[in-house]
Amino acid sequence: MATTPIALTIAGSDSSGGAGIQADLKTFAALRVYGASVITAITAQNTTGVQAIHDVPPDFVAAQIDSVMSDLAVGAVKIGMLSQPATIRAVAEGLRRHAAGLPVVLDPVMVATSGDRLISEEAVTALRDELMPLATVITPNLPEAATLLGRTEVARTENEAVAQAREILALGARAVLIKGGHAEGNESVDHLIGADGTLRRLASPRIASTNSHGTGCTLSAAVAAGLACRLELAEASARAKAFITAAIRAADRVSVGRGHGPVHHFHALWQ
Repeated sequence: MATTPIALTIAGSDSSGGAGIQADLKTFAALRVYGASVITAITAQNTTGVQAIHDVPPDFVAAQIDSVMSDLAVGAVKIGMLSQPATIRAVAEGLRRHAAGLPVVLDPVMVATSGDRLISEEAVTALRDELMPLATVITPNLPEAATLLGRTEVARTENEAVAQAREILALGARAVLIKGGHAEGNESVDHLIGADGTLRRLASPRIASTNSHGTGCTLSAAVAAGLACRLELAEASARAKAFITAAIRAADRVSVGRGHGPVHHFHALWQ
């Protein structure tokens, strides 16, 4: 029997199903990867915003990690919303116990598509110090990159985005995939910078759609799915870029909510 690729998402739950754990599991399934999950927070949210956040106790986050990793042959880990320093430390300790040598995709979720803040200032520091060195790749969008660097101004050009990605690399990241979805222009351009400084430009036509809920979660989960299938990071990132572009392009085929609707994770399966 062929080995089943397995990816683990460690993230918050989105009650509306468009982002977080739910988006990650949908992405894994769409890319033919079995998904397991560790829930770090429960959110009351919908397409219009986040109404409440309930953090899962750190010791229970650790218990979930131990339970999954002691049984499943996880091939890659994706980390999403971690809003408290104690939770970040619990996840970092869990990775050290179980995930040495495994690919880890760190998506520094800080602000929801609606603009709601999802992470404390102290957690930003803990994430940078505790988790970034353990990650194979970190996938910030432009506002998140600025926050990681303690900046108030977000990168406005490709050159500025690449410069900030290199600064994040200098902080201890092994690779950075900086996402350009918040920029302007006819193209949506992401840049992948490896530890050796190699720069890869991943571009796609910018798609006009209000259905953008969960785009960052979906892209990083798609990278993790590729790594779970033993693709190299560059190939996994390029495939993830193609997947999220197609999911955004097809997003208007689903009608969900009154605000920022979700992308269409199953665009290739629902006809």
